[in-house]
Amino acid sequence: MTEKSSRPRLLLLDGHSLAYRAFFALPVDNFSTSTGQHTNAVYGFTSMLINVLRDEEPTHVAVAFDLSRQTFRLEEYSEYKAKRAKTPDEFRSQLPLIQEVLDALRIKHLSLEGFEADDIIATWSTQAREAGMETLILTGDRDSLQLVNDDVTVLYPMRGVSELARMTPEAVETKYFVPPHRYPEIAALVGEDSDNLPGVPGVGPKTAAKWINQFDGLDNIIARVDEVKGKAGESLRAHLGDVIRNRRLNALLRDLTLDFGPADLARQPWDRQEVHTLFDGLEFRVLRDRLFESLDSEEETATEPSMKVEGTVLEPGTVAAWFAETGSAALGVHVSGTWRAGTGEVEGIAVSTLEGRAAYLDTQTLTPEDDAAVAAWLADPARAKVIHDAKGPILALAARGWEVEGLSSDTALAAYLVRPDQRTYDLADLTVRYLKRELPTEDVGDQGLLFDTGEAVVEPALARAQASVELAAALADEIESHGGTRLLSDVELPLVDILARMERTGIAVDQEHLQALADEFDSEVRAAAAAAYEVIGKEINLGSPKQLQVVLFEDLGMPKTKKTKTGYTTDADALASLYEKTEHPFLLHLLRHRDVIKLRQTVEGLLKTVQPDGRIHTTFNQIIAATGRLSSTDPNLQNIPVRTAEGRRIREAFVVGEGFESLMTADYSQIEMRIMAHASGDDLLVEAFRSGQDFHASTASKVFGVDAEAVTPEMRAKIKAMNYGLAYGLSAFGLSGQLKISPGEASKLMDEYFETFGGIRDYLQGVVEEARRTGYTETVMGRRRYLPDLTSDNRQRREMAERMALNAPIQGSAADLVKVAMIGVDAELAEQGMKSRVLLQVHDELVLEVAPGEREALEALVRAQMGSAADLLVPLDVSVGTGHSWHEAAH
Repeated sequence: MTEKSSRPRLLLLDGHSLAYRAFFALPVDNFSTSTGQHTNAVYGFTSMLINVLRDEEPTHVAVAFDLSRQTFRLEEYSEYKAKRAKTPDEFRSQLPLIQEVLDALRIKHLSLEGFEADDIIATWSTQAREAGMETLILTGDRDSLQLVNDDVTVLYPMRGVSELARMTPEAVETKYFVPPHRYPEIAALVGEDSDNLPGVPGVGPKTAAKWINQFDGLDNIIARVDEVKGKAGESLRAHLGDVIRNRRLNALLRDLTLDFGPADLARQPWDRQEVHTLFDGLEFRVLRDRLFESLDSEEETATEPSMKVEGTVLEPGTVAAWFAETGSAALGVHVSGTWRAGTGEVEGIAVSTLEGRAAYLDTQTLTPEDDAAVAAWLADPARAKVIHDAKGPILALAARGWEVEGLSSDTALAAYLVRPDQRTYDLADLTVRYLKRELPTEDVGDQGLLFDTGEAVVEPALARAQASVELAAALADEIESHGGTRLLSDVELPLVDILARMERTGIAVDQEHLQALADEFDSEVRAAAAAAYEVIGKEINLGSPKQLQVVLFEDLGMPKTKKTKTGYTTDADALASLYEKTEHPFLLHLLRHRDVIKLRQTVEGLLKTVQPDGRIHTTFNQIIAATGRLSSTDPNLQNIPVRTAEGRRIREAFVVGEGFESLMTADYSQIEMRIMAHASGDDLLVEAFRSGQDFHASTASKVFGVDAEAVTPEMRAKIKAMNYGLAYGLSAFGLSGQLKISPGEASKLMDEYFETFGGIRDYLQGVVEEARRTGYTETVMGRRRYLPDLTSDNRQRREMAERMALNAPIQGSAADLVKVAMIGVDAELAEQGMKSRVLLQVHDELVLEVAPGEREALEALVRAQMGSAADLLVPLDVSVGTGHSWHEAAH
């Protein structure tokens, strides 16, 4: 960036040009949401926008878009831009999203029937110069170089969307040997392939620039065309009509009548919540963080510089007295430290009342009496505590021997229940949004945390403690209005402590078995590669899409797959489809190579996470999935393959730990379809569950009109696919792909299914309409998922929101039931004084470690608690198994 001028600075962006450049700069297959919406153009455009707003600091900004190809230029010359390929559908669907980003950032954008974005930009820049403004034009269209002057600079993308060249008058003349206002004359002579404007054959930029300088401009060249020498001159005279036409078409219009001018384009603070909602839908977590770090939002312009807290650093020996003086007031707590893999370390604790009476404890200076006072306060259920994202701090406190009771709110969980589709619940961000203040950074100096002693503290722990307790109060009414109060108090908060104990406990593994599997899979990777090489007669990098494209589509001449920017796709689905068509042995070995690489990576990842106690301590996440499901990371134990023989062998490595007699698995049977039966009230579906017969066979007999004994395996498979798919938006096309039948046959099967189970059909139609009316879906426990895209003008987004509306109440209710069951099992274990413990939750399954002599009692306890987690129209069926390993227990 050049030194900033005191004049107003206008930034103009060519929306279509930049979006199209971003689309081809970023791979389309790598940028799409879970709904299937492609986002590479949106991401690249937004990234470039954030960078240029940050670096150039414009006072005014606007974006111009092309409306269509039907412009006055096309009317004059029917071949204008005729060579351009049809706009990809993947790109076209992203333009409205880019405009939504601009709306959220309060940036005006404009398009005009019959004219191009360049003309709008030319008009604005001309008006801005007359108003004494400095102008920057960000565009990938060289036609805008004619606008460059002492007040106008073009920022031209050089590599993708990351590097910009500053095209000043000097830079233009250096590159093209003519001043900017002469650039269109060079383009007229040379031609512009992108616009399908043919130039003079044999004439390049240097020759064109020489003529322009020799004759003092294109008008003089035309007037004295007979003086131009040589073959180039002959060529010029033969194509003079093209040159004149080119110059007329590439001249940008500077006097359009527009809805608003430069003075109306002043930058406005943007709405932080609107950006959250939009970026959540686009799944732009990293980009959102960059935006929040770089640019001020509406909330930030209304915030105080930082949150100031009057507090004290407690001296050794004073801790008990301080806690006694605070009485029973709820305290916000911030733990400074680290935590992972079921343990952690505490460096300090900051506490603050809602009124701002605060203190900081350095754990290195605590006396034994202080330590006991902290332990007693933390363990007292009558002393309310508010912690942001509490599970990690609880692990660190537990590692020091401090147990936490009385957690009255977790502000990350509270914010999650209010807006479950958000991707991040950072305390600093929530503080700005709800409290209109900023948390100080670590380098706070005298503007940071002021203490009784007058000293500033670098670590802003007290501010975070204060923010937590204030935020809990600010969120309380919003949680209530969103129907989440009971979920927070009765489900999510009790689960925090349970999950923390599960993480601390971990699950034992047989490391020798894991290592043997890793060695075996590594050997199979090499064998599969060798077999693949033998088929094609050479060695290649089997992980290289480019090398695979050569082998598959050139050497072996296989049918082409879907075309991407980098060639024909070689992803797993495409290769599997190719193998079905060709049964080529190379594909067989290639697919096996990929499978065993994944297995090897899974096992190697597990080995790396085994702790010194011989157990793996995963991390459970409560605030990731919008449906309420728990997820597992570092490592992900919910993703261990279970349907393949190799996956089951991996589960054999998870074993009972020392001092316990076995593992126990307890799994809900067809939980989501049972919830569907309850929600829909469909008599036949309810009857199918109450009969106690094989559920899929029973429903198949009703659809096909045969006795249950006459249901064939093929019939059962078809209805099973529909039982699990149709309730969640599975289309006839999707069903046909699953069952390997024609879309027509799948559609007929769907009609028969819904004719039989009319209650399901009516429920599914009703739940979408109700969600469209209210804006959200709801589980049996009142967990809401807000779906603003149900009324979107974008068909793809609207249809995906409809599928989510079908899915969220059922899947979310299942998640709620499993959580309630976990809380019930944990409470009953404590009530009965049993030593058995819950180790894992994997979707609808609990894995427990059985203490000696407790198997029968534990099974009865688990069946009772899981079976009574909700009062449904149909019974909740629980499958229980035990064994030395996770695999044995599940079979």
